[in-house]
Amino acid sequence: LIDWRLHSTNREAQIYSLTQLRLAVEPASAEGTARSASVHTRAKLLPLASEMRRTGEAGLLTEFLAYDIEFHSLLLRSCGNELFAALADLVAVVLQGRTELGLMPAQPKPEALAGHEAVAEAVFRGDPDGARIAMEGVLQEVHEAFSEAEPEHLKSNPR
Repeated sequence: LIDWRLHSTNREAQIYSLTQLRLAVEPASAEGTARSASVHTRAKLLPLASEMRRTGEAGLLTEFLAYDIEFHSLLLRSCGNELFAALADLVAVVLQGRTELGLMPAQPKPEALAGHEAVAEAVFRGDPDGARIAMEGVLQEVHEAFSEAEPEHLKSNPR
């Protein structure tokens, strides 16, 4: 059903709904990864965040998107919650859709790059609270982007 909606005229609404799910799940996945993943797995986030900075600052958005997807997928798959792990592909679709719908800045904001680095560092240190807080900061930018570009039919319907 999700795949069908993502390829329909309801794509923007589906991306918006999946982003709301992402806002609820990803801080917990960062916390879980910091708490339960092996140090080897936690260390993989550091070079991903570094590559996100390099490609983001260079304006290489296709490469940046690939690293961003890998970063978030690793967190979801390594957090110790099989239901969160199952959402990794959906988050990849959301990130891709956000780019395709023009909801991603032409160059990632410095705060977003620093936020991903903060998540990676907290997870690597095994700091669950720091990882959750850092991921909430990353997702604040996502929330703001979607609040500004909220689909018209959602603006007219009270939640």
